[in-house]
Amino acid sequence: MARRFLWVIAGLVVLVLIGLIAFRLYGNEFLRMTLVPSAAFEGGPPPATRVYDKADMWLARPDVKQNPSLWTPPGVVRSGKTDALVFFIHPTSYLEKSAWNAPLDHQDSQWRARLFVRSQASAFNDIADIWAPKYRQATFGAFLTTKAEAQKALDFAYRDVLAAFDTFLAEAPKDRPIILAGHSQGSLQLTRLLRERVAGTPLAKRIVAAYVAGWPISITADLPALGLPACETRDQARCILSWQSFAEPADPKLVTDVYDASSGPTGIPRAGSPMLCVNPITGIRSGEAAAEANLGMLVPNKELTEGKLTTPAVPARCDVRGFLLIGENGPDLGPYVLPGNNYHVYDYALFWANIRADAAARLAAFRRR
Repeated sequence: MARRFLWVIAGLVVLVLIGLIAFRLYGNEFLRMTLVPSAAFEGGPPPATRVYDKADMWLARPDVKQNPSLWTPPGVVRSGKTDALVFFIHPTSYLEKSAWNAPLDHQDSQWRARLFVRSQASAFNDIADIWAPKYRQATFGAFLTTKAEAQKALDFAYRDVLAAFDTFLAEAPKDRPIILAGHSQGSLQLTRLLRERVAGTPLAKRIVAAYVAGWPISITADLPALGLPACETRDQARCILSWQSFAEPADPKLVTDVYDASSGPTGIPRAGSPMLCVNPITGIRSGEAAAEANLGMLVPNKELTEGKLTTPAVPARCDVRGFLLIGENGPDLGPYVLPGNNYHVYDYALFWANIRADAAARLAAFRRR
């Protein structure tokens, strides 16, 4: 019996090693095979009228109990003077391939979504009350394919985001400035909100900044339609920040394959065009910063339920294509670094303290205007 058990353990170890080798050699293809749904797109009804009036449709809102956005790392204290509002769209937390969109009652994805609000949206809680809606997000595999179902899933998710945003605007005091923020799928949905709800409207004058992190924005094909310019300096308000983090040597093929095969909202091809990169350490477009300028990197524990700020942290520089490079030998923040040294999951964690300072500086600039 003992010998049989040892053979089983040995077999499992070999399988794990084979899996790791396959992931290293064929990471992108492996992700597509294991995460892209093969099921038909099902869709569903639009959000019910006024459904986002209910507190339980929000991960974070001033009246939500056990609000994850109020968390701060040890040693960081909130001032309590929140005179702005943040509308935050969380990144993809649904990883199943059984459906193209996440049910709102899917426990694992909602647990991850709360962690993202806790570790990402919390960067803004010193200056703003944070609103972060639940939504029937597209599954992770939708970003690894050009299937028509993937776009249908994203359009379906946007209906929820839009309904939540309209409720947010209806409830937001008219004299309070607004920060828009997202990550990954949340940032993709945010670009659509910028095009459809902000560009060319009076609302644009209330926007302190839009943090469109972890999603590529083409300078030529996307940015002109978003209604706000790129952030050039830290003392600038009413502008857009975007970055995508990679350690070196970087292989951004997962991003560029889809990016180069796509077009912007007006039909201009994105292929070969530079992406917007605002360095989150300095707040300067296309800038470079040493590790000493990083005010604190959020390092999660193994369960990803807590974290602490660590310095020295990583440097950052924008490369010619628009990717944010954090140097060689990227930090060990957990098991979710993607193929190609892609630190996508940690776009906020790497620069948590600087994002916090950046938001405060831009709100001050907004007030001066």
